[in-house]
Amino acid sequence: MGLLSNRISRESLKPGDHIYSWRTAYVYAHHGIYIGEDKVIHFTRRGQEVGTGTILDVLLISSGPRQPQALCTTCTQQEDGHGVVSSCLDCFLSGGVLYRFEYSVSPTLFLAKARGGTCTLAVSDPDEIVDHRATHLLNNGFGCYNVFKNNCEDFAIYCKTGLLVVDEGTIGRSGQAVSIIGGPIAAVLSTPLRLFTTNVYGMTAMAIGMYCASRYAADIGMRRDVLKVAVEDLTSRLETSIIQQAAEGGK
Repeated sequence: MGLLSNRISRESLKPGDHIYSWRTAYVYAHHGIYIGEDKVIHFTRRGQEVGTGTILDVLLISSGPRQPQALCTTCTQQEDGHGVVSSCLDCFLSGGVLYRFEYSVSPTLFLAKARGGTCTLAVSDPDEIVDHRATHLLNNGFGCYNVFKNNCEDFAIYCKTGLLVVDEGTIGRSGQAVSIIGGPIAAVLSTPLRLFTTNVYGMTAMAIGMYCASRYAADIGMRRDVLKVAVEDLTSRLETSIIQQAAEGGK
């Protein structure tokens, strides 16, 4: 792995790794946890998009060389459709390139990355704990999929760190989502600063600075609105939430 790319070979994979693969001309990436024996546990939209992870698959046309794949007989299909699935590595990659998400990076390296969703300042837990969380969630689910609050990257980051955002009304742990939202916000916030400079390069530098600051402040390793939650407790929370939603829907 280097400054510009987290690309790795299959031979360097080990159980507990948080891996990802870019989709649709690098517009977004799909994330999961490698558990060994060529298997990946990952979070999708109700288990219907093996090898994908967001609604962008429906809205965008892939410009990559991937070809439609036949149904893989080795991948586990969850009958209850809660979205957490186990796939072989080939199905997870869906013809894409393999990358490994980095943890405990320095602030300098974090800011050097042009976009989010590739690394974090947060510290990863031991691999055996990561595997336990991923396997537990494979059997119990990870709640309702949400592109900005509870997506495939959020799933992988939780498995690695056990960190859960306390306020459900805020954006999730995903650096990818922060990048999507942070760019426009940075442009808007930097607009008033145009009074201090008319130079296009100065305006660009201001926007980039605002963008980097928003990414840094929103990283899971820097946030203060997170809590360490055991995976068994997380399952109990999800079950309680589902019961409450059902009760409110019945009124």
